[in-house]
Amino acid sequence: MGKNHRPDRLGGEIRKLIGEMLINGVKDPRLTGQMVSISGVDVTNDGSYAYCYVNVFLTSKDEEENKLVKEQVISGLNSCKGLFKKELSKVVKIRRLPELIFKIDEAAEYGQHIDEILAGIDFDSYHAVDPNEEKEDE
Repeated sequence: MGKNHRPDRLGGEIRKLIGEMLINGVKDPRLTGQMVSISGVDVTNDGSYAYCYVNVFLTSKDEEENKLVKEQVISGLNSCKGLFKKELSKVVKIRRLPELIFKIDEAAEYGQHIDEILAGIDFDSYHAVDPNEEKEDE
């Protein structure tokens, strides 16, 4: 059976609309002072939920402060859900709009963590074993 592409198209429209509104239409002080982007939107197959993954570009090195900023951004986005859905209803003609659920996208931080681990490994000290090389013990 073929894959239904409707959730993907709807997710793309939601991502585009919220991204534009973050630039132009949202006046919430929790959002206007931050660099926020929507990295992706996953819509469930039945179209009842849309998980919106949020990137917050942080400048502070303090973990507690960064956590507080992320919580404020999610709070600000949650308070703007009605506005997002109102504008979305003007663009997308479907019977029932999905419930928007905002989550912090941890993929960039996880990738940075993996890069730090890989940078700490001394690859030159490891001897690569050639599977075609004959063993001297035999």
